[in-house]
Amino acid sequence: MATPMVASTGAATATAGALLLAPFADELDQIAPRFDLDGGSQVRVLESPAEFYETLKTMIRGAKRRVFLSTLYIGKSERELIQVLREALTNNPELHVSILTDALRGTREAPNPSSASLLVPLVSEFGADRVEIRMYHTPNLTGFRKKHIPKRINEGWGLQHMKLYGADDAILLSGANLSTDYFTNRQDRYHLFASAELTEFYWKLQRGVASLSFRIDPEDTTVKADGFNMVWPATNAAPSPLEAPKEFISKATAVLRELIVPHAKPLPSPVSAAANTGLGPDTSVYVLAQLTQLLKPDCSTERPAVTRVLERLADETEKKKGTYKDASWTFTAGYFNPDPSLTKLLLATGCERGNTVITASPQANGFYKSAGVSGLLPDAYTFLAHRFLRAVNQQGRSSAITLKEWQKGTVGQPGGWTYHAKGLWVNLPNTGTLTLIGSSNYTKRSYSLDLEANALVVTRNTELQKRLRDEQAWLQTHATAVTRDDFAQPERRVRLHVRVAMWIVQLAGGQL
Repeated sequence: MATPMVASTGAATATAGALLLAPFADELDQIAPRFDLDGGSQVRVLESPAEFYETLKTMIRGAKRRVFLSTLYIGKSERELIQVLREALTNNPELHVSILTDALRGTREAPNPSSASLLVPLVSEFGADRVEIRMYHTPNLTGFRKKHIPKRINEGWGLQHMKLYGADDAILLSGANLSTDYFTNRQDRYHLFASAELTEFYWKLQRGVASLSFRIDPEDTTVKADGFNMVWPATNAAPSPLEAPKEFISKATAVLRELIVPHAKPLPSPVSAAANTGLGPDTSVYVLAQLTQLLKPDCSTERPAVTRVLERLADETEKKKGTYKDASWTFTAGYFNPDPSLTKLLLATGCERGNTVITASPQANGFYKSAGVSGLLPDAYTFLAHRFLRAVNQQGRSSAITLKEWQKGTVGQPGGWTYHAKGLWVNLPNTGTLTLIGSSNYTKRSYSLDLEANALVVTRNTELQKRLRDEQAWLQTHATAVTRDDFAQPERRVRLHVRVAMWIVQLAGGQL
């Protein structure tokens, strides 16, 4: 849990900036646990896939006590990353490694090489007391459905989608998975936090989900060709989701609820008016989790937090006063399919100019010209982006909101990149900045089926605010504004088969 900050004994003067930030902080304190940091020294914003990969390897090599990695999957050919883990385990005898992936994605290719077969040799080499491989399996896919629904499509029933990359007392949050494209030519976002308390929170979250997941054990390849077994340990916190899904969810709720909700009312946030002395921490990090399929009743924190931030910007009373007219926001999603409630709020904010939506162009979509029905997905996202732009026009917000498409080359061609960044920034001039970083795609599926982990950063630190402005700028380096006229071009018109693609989007949710 977050350690409450001690209020300053000095007289606190509430600046206009703190007065604007205070309502956000006060409401968020009711939703999620908070950790207070120095934004200038404890938060680092990375820019490129290569920087992400090099930072991750450096963290692993330097770890003395623990490395924990939570991801959708680890690419089946990522032998360099496995070698870095092997070297770290060899060089640091006290090091423990814990890896959590999704069971459906992590074993999709079995008995051919898969994430599971790539990782399990570490258990054989260093022992189960030092290396633990866990794979989460959704309780939504059991019995007849699991037996007969084809692989890849079966992932539409829910995935472990959190991206947590921790080493000792540092945590790297991202939307990136651990495979070659995410290390080289797939643009995402990456924030590194140097905080023992914050890292411990995410470690406990991973441990909680791991206690509800299958363990991957080594098996002699002469007995089983893929070299691993998926085992449900008797020490797990719940029965197997494949055998008793209802009881599994009940037990999961008991485990996870205590991890993600605030337990005590903290002292005022250092970014609020009541605590703004100019001394001590200047940044608050609200830890968010969306674990809807495992919580009954649902007490997930991501959707409520994002909703409250946008509701405040769209509040009619504040709009009449012009409180946020000079503020602006940037929203990005590589796969543009935001939950309708978020789209409605983005359109309704009282921010009068400088608001931007960034999404992948068809040529930067990972499904561009892919084989089979997945090749229809770029058309579906084009349709959704066009529909959003049409709503902007209908509500008279064309001067306030710009839609941009990101493209760097063309997928499948030399130098071609894909775009996978997602997040939200709210910029309050001369006041502070809020940003949301993590795994969520902000889709209906994110809020109902998958396991997501995020952080909402609220800062008045001028150095961190500049880095966040720079982040918004570099993500737009390869982004171009598009208009309704652009969507009217023959090559952009969505034909009848988009209905098939739309169905796929709703099922798959773009969770890659």
